[in-house]
Amino acid sequence: MFAPKPHAALVIIGHGSTLNPDSSTPTFQHADEIRRRGLFAEVACCFWKEEPSMREVYSMLDSREIYLVPNFISEGYFCQEVLPRELRVSGPVTDTEGKRLYYCDPVGIHPNMTKLLLQRADEVAPGVPRGETSLIIVGHGTSLNENSRKVIEQQVALIRDGGYGFAEVVDAYMEEKPLVNDWHTLTTSPNVVVVPFFIADGLHSYQDIPVLLGMEADVGAAASQREVFRHNPHHLQGRNLYYSNAIGTEVLMADVILDQIVEFDRKHAPAAGSPSAPKLIDWFKATLATGSLLIGQVKILSQGEGFVLTHAQDEGLPELQAHHGWEAARELCKLDAEGNFRALKTAPNLKRGWALHLPDVASLHLAIDIFYPAAVGLAMQEEAGTLHAVPLRVNLARQTGMYRFANGIRDDQAMDMIARCCDSSTKCLRRIAWDLAPGQPLAGAAASKALKHEAPGSLPLLCVEVCPHPVGEARKIARDNHSQAQAVAKE
Repeated sequence: MFAPKPHAALVIIGHGSTLNPDSSTPTFQHADEIRRRGLFAEVACCFWKEEPSMREVYSMLDSREIYLVPNFISEGYFCQEVLPRELRVSGPVTDTEGKRLYYCDPVGIHPNMTKLLLQRADEVAPGVPRGETSLIIVGHGTSLNENSRKVIEQQVALIRDGGYGFAEVVDAYMEEKPLVNDWHTLTTSPNVVVVPFFIADGLHSYQDIPVLLGMEADVGAAASQREVFRHNPHHLQGRNLYYSNAIGTEVLMADVILDQIVEFDRKHAPAAGSPSAPKLIDWFKATLATGSLLIGQVKILSQGEGFVLTHAQDEGLPELQAHHGWEAARELCKLDAEGNFRALKTAPNLKRGWALHLPDVASLHLAIDIFYPAAVGLAMQEEAGTLHAVPLRVNLARQTGMYRFANGIRDDQAMDMIARCCDSSTKCLRRIAWDLAPGQPLAGAAASKALKHEAPGSLPLLCVEVCPHPVGEARKIARDNHSQAQAVAKE
């Protein structure tokens, strides 16, 4: 039984995607389930490639004590390097900026994952005898970090040696041997169950692996946009192939997240503090006192004890489609009017035609943090003079892995990149609060992104640290610079 922590917040950290709308879905679902149980003062999510971002998640929370649980499969590169760097943690327990952060192990290495794998295998092939079935656990595989495949090898050994009755249990990978496309030579049983050991039904589990298995000729649409892989079994290579959803979509993953917190407390025995005062809600109430507020493309109007939200251009229009509850905001802002995924929530392409009805300011705050993550908290900090922005050069200098070249971009290139990648009319509505480098403000076309432009009765959308979109562009420019310098040196 999990002991409630009314003094603390929980943040579940996912990878996210700029391309696939399904990547973040399980993380949000597990957070919703834990929030429903009322175990924490606050529950939030953040992502590496999506919003809310790790750089702004603390601004969404009042709590001084925060449990951070990576919704990742292994103790690989991300959990050991990227997440600690972006979350500003230096170990299991970190005190920073008035908050105490508890950095837990990733969910994928918890022993209870074995139970979930067995349950998923039985669900996908009901009634199929285990003694006539081969189980394949599929991972990504990478040469960057040996821990990436270690967790899968451990699960294979636990199930193979645990007397669970499968004829064979093997591991396979997308980019390392044994390769998943060799599944028919790795196994001999008439029935083969394939379980992707991934967090979400994203690009790999529902777009790449089906091609490698021979189920599809070409990479298809996202899982939420198709049903073809939900029809088991598939008759391939003279076998019955059963293909499962990613293990991270299992609803019981919420309990594994809580199990990792219990394990953290067992190891580190943190002393419970006292609940924090609800500063964000109180400040938001005061801001809403006029009865209406504009945030980005969302108009908020008071309606009795509650609120109604619409697209700003739809205010006062009749026959808008009614939605109720803060959870509905997630679907309203996921896709644009053409059905394209909105990985950047502050893009100026929020679809129209809806009205969202909310009963109170707490629900309103949750909804706004979905439409525009951390908007309320960052606006409160700007008003209080406590807003902390990270200069572009500082951010680029700390990048690792494939982004380690990003700081090789010249100043003039950086200014042009910001003007293009952050353009308010086509890319992002946020006002940039950071400088190019410490003491060096933005200049040229980029400078307009740092100017205050909010009209009376509106809340600013603030950018306190560059997001992954310009960072990726900076990497490309810097790599071109490096290649050109090498070519000149050879002449």
